[in-house]
Amino acid sequence: MTAKLLKMSTSRTSPKSEVCYPLEDCDVIPVGSLCETEKVFSIQATKKLLDRVKQPVEPPVSAPTTALGNWYAKALFWRPHVVLLVNEPTLFPILMPLAPANTIMARLPGAVWEHLLRHGTPLDFIEAEMTAMSDGRFAKTTNRSVVGSMNDFSRMANIYWSEGEFDDLTELALALSEIPCGPLFQRHVSPGLELDALVANWRART
Repeated sequence: MTAKLLKMSTSRTSPKSEVCYPLEDCDVIPVGSLCETEKVFSIQATKKLLDRVKQPVEPPVSAPTTALGNWYAKALFWRPHVVLLVNEPTLFPILMPLAPANTIMARLPGAVWEHLLRHGTPLDFIEAEMTAMSDGRFAKTTNRSVVGSMNDFSRMANIYWSEGEFDDLTELALALSEIPCGPLFQRHVSPGLELDALVANWRART
């Protein structure tokens, strides 16, 4: 987790429900039910970010149908403001402009595309993920471990951005993805390597 590590980088699976009943046919719509098929993943955001997004807040998707699952997000009040997103399964970080806040959900697939492509993720995985990210919901954060990692990324990003070591948000996010994270020590150590393992498992199954 050193400056040297950062400087080295300059440059779910639950399948979609097979049957979807019309919502009007459901007396109760539990999370993860067959009636939830259009809500394929969640952005689980901090309260400060949810206040700026001004979108409906729903329960998080319990069984995301995207390979990468749900994302966590918080606002970084730089000039201009930035949103930090952290992938729940891999802790892979993404940075993109916050404004306009009400379009974060719509802009996320494009940001995922750019970050994964520059990371070196195979194109077949990226294209499949873009197709799967057709719809999503905003939700509150629930995983304290992911929130802790997101806060760690936020502190490191603040330091390196303010010191002018990076002038490109994606470049900074990719550098953060190389840093060892405590929750990943028993797996693949860093978010980038954890992502690579997830993608390899996905390709082996498809």
